[in-house]
Amino acid sequence: MMRLSPSPRAYTAEAPPQNARWITGLLCLAGLCSLAALLSVPQAAAQAITIDRNGNASTAGQTVPIDRRFAQVQPTNVPLDSAPLDAKTRLDLIRALQAEQGFAMRPFPGGHKGLTLEANGKLNPAGQAYVDLVENVGVSAKPGDRLVVTDVKVERSKIIFELNGGPDLKHRFLRHIELGPGPYTAPIIQDDGTLPTGSRLTLTFKDRVPMLTNKQVMALLAPLISFEVKTPIQAFTDTLPPRLKAAILNHQVMVGMSTDMVLFAKGQPERKVREMDGQMPFEEWIYGSTTRNVEFIRINGNRVIRVEIANVGEKPQIFTTDEVEGMMRTDGSPLEAGNPPNVHTVQLGDVERNPDTQAPAAPPSLRDPGEKLPNDSTRVGVMRPVQFPKEKPDKDKTDPPPASGQTPQAATPPASVQPPPADASQQTPVNPGSGTAQPQ
Repeated sequence: MMRLSPSPRAYTAEAPPQNARWITGLLCLAGLCSLAALLSVPQAAAQAITIDRNGNASTAGQTVPIDRRFAQVQPTNVPLDSAPLDAKTRLDLIRALQAEQGFAMRPFPGGHKGLTLEANGKLNPAGQAYVDLVENVGVSAKPGDRLVVTDVKVERSKIIFELNGGPDLKHRFLRHIELGPGPYTAPIIQDDGTLPTGSRLTLTFKDRVPMLTNKQVMALLAPLISFEVKTPIQAFTDTLPPRLKAAILNHQVMVGMSTDMVLFAKGQPERKVREMDGQMPFEEWIYGSTTRNVEFIRINGNRVIRVEIANVGEKPQIFTTDEVEGMMRTDGSPLEAGNPPNVHTVQLGDVERNPDTQAPAAPPSLRDPGEKLPNDSTRVGVMRPVQFPKEKPDKDKTDPPPASGQTPQAATPPASVQPPPADASQQTPVNPGSGTAQPQ
């Protein structure tokens, strides 16, 4: 008995051992699995990407500076043979590139599509489209990370490389087949719920794949993958500008570096202290001790915002100006002094307002800017501080106001309440037995 389902226990179709039904079941299996493969997209955590300060995409005839790691690559110049690739060379090429290791020179996105590199040509996508792809599907490998070629597929006009396991699940068709006696079936491939974390790189040619060697393929992939023998710090610094690379190799920390750069430059800190600067949390990485030179690296998020160097017998040196951002931009422009006019600074934490001098924020509205309704009142506008009325003395509201020409009369007490006499000795005692007053 065989059970077919596009997803575990979602759809079952028992196929008796007739040839026609077997063929029909297999065709349904192929169609359902293809549909499931198209609909399934591996999820990856998005990672923050450094882009230009305006955050706008490039327009026609203009270029917008972004992180240099997402810019267009410099085309290679590898001489290629005009003869097509034969069967023997194809097997030798796959055997030589299988399990080859290298280092990433660019961020490699996850997802089914991946990156496409033309032989001696350009990279697709590049620029803002490259940034959008990484933000949407996540990063599979950062610059300087080790990459392993786990699979190589040679087609008519392109070579597809699966890196670090590839972005798709293995045995996608077998995952939907269950075998077993009667109703008790078990899947052929056990799904442990682990999602793939690899990436895909496609090397394309004009008409067809020419006669190639593994050295030529590595030279064509050099803008994206470096197959040279390097240490991890060499592989990471090769992706950086020369000045930033020299600073890391000289164990120097600059304001604006990421935490990865600090670790490659100084290693793990001897101590870490977490504190608050107003509403901003930060982490202080401390290198050194009191008996020798001490370096305090202040980090907010994953960026260095302050560097303090305290050498023995000298005044502390404090650096707060960001020098790295200008190096990582494609145009090399330095960081502007202060905030540009089109940048809005958001305060962290609760915004404190003085009710005596500042009005509260206007309530949210569903109206468009400048929209007015037919029954709008004059109260629509900027809210002002609330003014409380002044307290007035209380008045007896039981007395009616006197009429004109009349003198106000004193209020007459009720009959049940009589004023006491002026002299307490003239009071006449009352006989409780008779109820009449008797003289003394």
